[in-house]
Amino acid sequence: MVPETKPVEIITVARTAPIYHPPLPEPIESSGIEWRILSPDIMQQYLENLEAGEEPRVAYYGLTSQGYENLSMTMGEVTRYLEQILHIVGYYREMDEEEEDTK
Repeated sequence: MVPETKPVEIITVARTAPIYHPPLPEPIESSGIEWRILSPDIMQQYLENLEAGEEPRVAYYGLTSQGYENLSMTMGEVTRYLEQILHIVGYYREMDEEEEDTK
């Protein structure tokens, strides 16, 4: 006796894999910066007060005008880059949401 065979029904469902959207990193929390502009007169006064023991010993770092301009331009570029990256991420997240809404 031959067993009865039944036709096999094959159903193919095409679905796109869900896109993983990692969370954005925490926003930048910058620390405060104390700016002191040291002209020759102010620096001379600081040195006199330092010798008299009225000022703490502090290391000062200086930038030329061009160095300060370069630092400012670099920070502007970092800001621009971050804004563009956030727009790109936002675009793809919106596209994924629209695709899910149409399903």
